[in-house]
Amino acid sequence: MEFPGLGEHCSERTCKQLDFLPLKCDACGEVFCKDHIRYDDHKCSSAYKKNVQVPVCPLCNAPIPVQKGEIPDIVVGAHMDKDCKYNPAQQKQKIFTNKCLKPGCKRKEMMKVVCEQCGGNFCIKHRHPLDHDCKGSSHPISKAGYAALMRASQAAFKSIGAIGVPSDGSLQHNRCRW
Repeated sequence: MEFPGLGEHCSERTCKQLDFLPLKCDACGEVFCKDHIRYDDHKCSSAYKKNVQVPVCPLCNAPIPVQKGEIPDIVVGAHMDKDCKYNPAQQKQKIFTNKCLKPGCKRKEMMKVVCEQCGGNFCIKHRHPLDHDCKGSSHPISKAGYAALMRASQAAFKSIGAIGVPSDGSLQHNRCRW
């Protein structure tokens, strides 16, 4: 019991296998078996229509458009000679460029750390107004600045051996209440 109307023969000259699930090549339109469906397996003459690969410049990593019939190596070479945006200095671009303005400090930060009072750029260690001898407004604005003020005054009291500093390190401060 044969089914003469089912399936198709492979279009490859050396195969001609009867395949019940034939595959049609999207480039040339011929019918092939599973062993010959790839462009290279049946030496497809229309493979250039579908098998398109875009070369990438090895210097700037930009895709280079190639027209039909052009050799990709020549087009990429022409791009490298004329249009390439490659910048060798870009590879050695420094990340830490924001230098601390505190005299004697050589630290650099990745991001700017700007003082709210004087507008100077400082490292993490000198970001608070008291840590960099800020010449801006007379009193710290933020809670962090106030905490830095307390730390600095506590360290000053301990270093000169001031009387009245409790041994637990806590400081009493007087605030004006209006």
